[in-house]
Amino acid sequence: MRRWTPVIAFLTSLVALATGLTPASAVVDKQQLVPGYGSYPRLIRLEHSAFGRGNIIAALTSEDDSGKFTPILESTDEGASFHKIGEVRDPDARSGQCCGTLYELPQRVGALKAGTLLWAASYRQDAGPQRRIGIKVWASRDGGHRWSFLAEAARSHNHDGIWEPEFVVDAGGTLWLHYADETQAPQYAQVLNRVASTDGVHWGTKQLTMAIPPDRVRPGMPIIRRLPDGRYWFGYEICNYGDRYCDPYYKISADGANWGDPADPGTRVVTANGNYFQHAQTLTLFPGGPNGVRLVMVGQIYTNAFGKPQPGNGQTLLVNDDLGEGTWYPMPGPILITGIYNNFCPNYSSTLLPVDDGKNVLEIATEYNLGCKAYYGKGPLF
Repeated sequence: MRRWTPVIAFLTSLVALATGLTPASAVVDKQQLVPGYGSYPRLIRLEHSAFGRGNIIAALTSEDDSGKFTPILESTDEGASFHKIGEVRDPDARSGQCCGTLYELPQRVGALKAGTLLWAASYRQDAGPQRRIGIKVWASRDGGHRWSFLAEAARSHNHDGIWEPEFVVDAGGTLWLHYADETQAPQYAQVLNRVASTDGVHWGTKQLTMAIPPDRVRPGMPIIRRLPDGRYWFGYEICNYGDRYCDPYYKISADGANWGDPADPGTRVVTANGNYFQHAQTLTLFPGGPNGVRLVMVGQIYTNAFGKPQPGNGQTLLVNDDLGEGTWYPMPGPILITGIYNNFCPNYSSTLLPVDDGKNVLEIATEYNLGCKAYYGKGPLF
């Protein structure tokens, strides 16, 4: 989460209009995922659960008359349709809920069996001058139908925010929660921190994952995936770095617990001609390619090397066939999102999943349409 600059947002939207953006290919009819408000969606496929293994689970932040909450939806037809199966209603969501994450435990952690679903989000950001934002963790032991509170894994020690949680179980079986942390200002505007747990209930002291001088630089929005060779991909954006805006970068860890020098920015994600995503990258593993897996990334604004939105903005994915090494190449996504600018809604932190035995890609993305709404659709990646 960052403080949006209205002038930058306005100029970015003018640029998008001026370029006459066109989709990279024919789009599918996107469908609204939930009634009303929807933001920051997440998709997973159940791989370890005894409840509906193979089914697809979606979660996001929504809102009704009782305030913000998390609807949990299931698809049993490879993303052609979704139906609600549960919800998370944390009492602190009345004071704000943001940027949640959904994760299936690949193995037992304490009393939590493999297949347990975890949800975490930032809460209380609208609680006023004395706010203390917390990242709270909930668990479902039945495939997303019923949820119970586990813990507040992290809490800000001052008014500043902690955002964008992301779970991973490392090679040694420890559960980690990564997040963006603004509470170390003025030394750093934002850093990436992590906390560890062996049971999902008790969490350790925060450890620094990434902090890049000078003070204006903001690494954030962590995304972690385990690669087929056992290593761990760690993607994130870095804003205000040199002359860069908010570019995607990554590191790879051998064990998922150690991430090297916190001041090392890692490797920037860019195409051969310099195109890249501004803001809010996420990543999925897709079958195919010379190594048996492709990395497929989605981001908010698809631009050239100079930050100018390109044709296909709002319907472009970036693909890499070599576990991140070398350059990336664009492919059309299944749905088109319009009206994209530097803002928490349009095409912000979209989510992808391979479906139909890898023949298609499923996407959930958000767009302004009488409020921020979440839409889904699927289509061929290649």
